[in-house]
Amino acid sequence: MQADKQNCRPWPDTVRRMAFRLLAAILLLAAGTAQATMYRWVDSNGRVHYSDTPPISYQKSGGAEMNKQGQVIRRTQSEAERKAEAERQAEQNRIQQEQQKQAQLDRALMATYTTEAEIDLARDRALEHHKLAIKGAEIRAKAVEANLADLNGRVAGLEKAGQPISSNLKEQLDQAIKESLELKRAILNNEEALVSVRERYEADKARFRVLSGGQP
Repeated sequence: MQADKQNCRPWPDTVRRMAFRLLAAILLLAAGTAQATMYRWVDSNGRVHYSDTPPISYQKSGGAEMNKQGQVIRRTQSEAERKAEAERQAEQNRIQQEQQKQAQLDRALMATYTTEAEIDLARDRALEHHKLAIKGAEIRAKAVEANLADLNGRVAGLEKAGQPISSNLKEQLDQAIKESLELKRAILNNEEALVSVRERYEADKARFRVLSGGQP
């Protein structure tokens, strides 16, 4: 009896295909197992945990992602670590900005002056400006004080005589008081500016001495 070659299944080929598919499945499973990771983290009580999935608080508490061989392949910083890192970076940026600013000031200083005597001359010019402002305010203040004394005398005389004080006189008195206060404030501001100018130019001179190779 002859076999029907068209209906006869080629068993050797079928076995080979099945073996190939099984081998491929095993390789895929092995690859998946090799790539699988586990997570290591420390809870709020200081206990160390390991898991195939990260905890809900992973981003807050931080931890390490490891492969099956226990090797760390990626680490996630905790919220406190990220905050500390941000503060450290901000401080580095602040220091860098200050250094850049100081470098700009140094270049400007060396481009402006060639000797310490030139710095002293610039200081004296700046001081003179404020000294003249003080002198002018003091002269004006004396005139305002004299006018204020006269106005107060007139007001006192009217009050003693029981006569009303006109709105014009009240306005003059208010203006004189206001100007007197403004002049006193201007004198005080310029006196403070004198101190600031001296300190600034002394600092410039000391820095110039360092940059030019002299002793600080």
